[in-house]
Amino acid sequence: MGILRSLNIGVSGLTAAGDGMSVIGDNIANANTAGFKSSRAEFQDVLATSLKGIDGGDQFGAGTKLAHIKPIFSQGDISRTENVTDLAINGNGFFAVDAPFGRGFTRDGSFQFDKEGHLTTGDQYKVLGFRADEKGKFSTRVEPIKLGNTTIAAKGTNEVGVSMNIDSREDVKAFDVKDPDSTSSFNTSMTVYDNIGTARMITLNFNKVENNQWEYHALVDGNDANNGKAGVPVEMAKGKLIFNDKGVLQEEVEITNAFNFNKGAGQGQKIKFNFGKSLKEGGDGLDASTQYGSSNAVARHTQDGASAATLTSLSFNDKGILTAAYNNGESRDIAQISLAKFENNEGLFKIGKNIFKESKSSGQAAMGGPGEAGRGNVLAKSVELSNVDIAAEFVSLMNMQRNFQANVKTLSAADQMLQEVLQLKR
Repeated sequence: MGILRSLNIGVSGLTAAGDGMSVIGDNIANANTAGFKSSRAEFQDVLATSLKGIDGGDQFGAGTKLAHIKPIFSQGDISRTENVTDLAINGNGFFAVDAPFGRGFTRDGSFQFDKEGHLTTGDQYKVLGFRADEKGKFSTRVEPIKLGNTTIAAKGTNEVGVSMNIDSREDVKAFDVKDPDSTSSFNTSMTVYDNIGTARMITLNFNKVENNQWEYHALVDGNDANNGKAGVPVEMAKGKLIFNDKGVLQEEVEITNAFNFNKGAGQGQKIKFNFGKSLKEGGDGLDASTQYGSSNAVARHTQDGASAATLTSLSFNDKGILTAAYNNGESRDIAQISLAKFENNEGLFKIGKNIFKESKSSGQAAMGGPGEAGRGNVLAKSVELSNVDIAAEFVSLMNMQRNFQANVKTLSAADQMLQEVLQLKR
């Protein structure tokens, strides 16, 4: 009977409206959930019978049903925080984590370090990335990000860089290590480190031996020299600088080089003195020390050694690189956040706790660094908020409520008609 069919159709409308309300309610409930992606209910009609029993004939519909719940992966607003481990993705991609079921994926970057030094989610799932070696080169293997040792070993100085100008107008002088100040044209002091990280002061003395040729002498106070005497300088390196007639560095010649520091330091430490790229090394004189007719002056000097140090702070940059700063002024890259990219984000399967897992519909995760091959950028000290639009959800809520009320009217009218049928017997 058509009246009974009308009742069933009304029930299907009520059921579909209730399911739609569940989707909207879930969106509203997660309006403050970091990294949450809203969903949309999609409905389909249900075909029951054909009047003529053939294709193309008139047909009765049998109501509606909830066909799909489509996730909306639009970008959520980015909220700035002051937590150094908070990260947000601006663009496509997901953070990868080690979850109990295997590899999981999330847009929620509210991370923290656990007691073992692992970067984790709030549920203690380890965040995955690319580790860096001591030279700062990142591996291609995806593994949990871990701080490791919070101290770094001492590093002896291997090279000193000096950028300066030597006055070509100086007189020729014979250098005497016992009286360095009066037998050199000028000098400059700098700090270097022995192999166990002890800071040592050395003085470079320069004296002119003939036109366009200079000698340098690296002296250490006897208080720092093996078998030395305090106040008595000890020469530990010597070399020659040769310039052409235009004042450009032609060649650097190392004569002796062996630093024998005391107090447990290794003996015979080599420290290279680099005065820039000479013409002999293929340079053009633009980034090398010079010999012009102007005052002696050292523009800068650098060295690559460091003392042992402990961790003072951590920070992420916008490429997702975790950098550690130490109390000796050094900084080191520890790891880089990895981002997963899918061919079909809408095919990911929600498992709760802001975590997705891949499915046949989503395809496999392609791992890479932020900003690579269509992946989004990572913003430090930030969290992506839910992409739920409360105003739009309330409008959908009202529409769904009206739809529910209309289907109730269908049921009410069909029930009244059925009551009339039941009263025919009277």
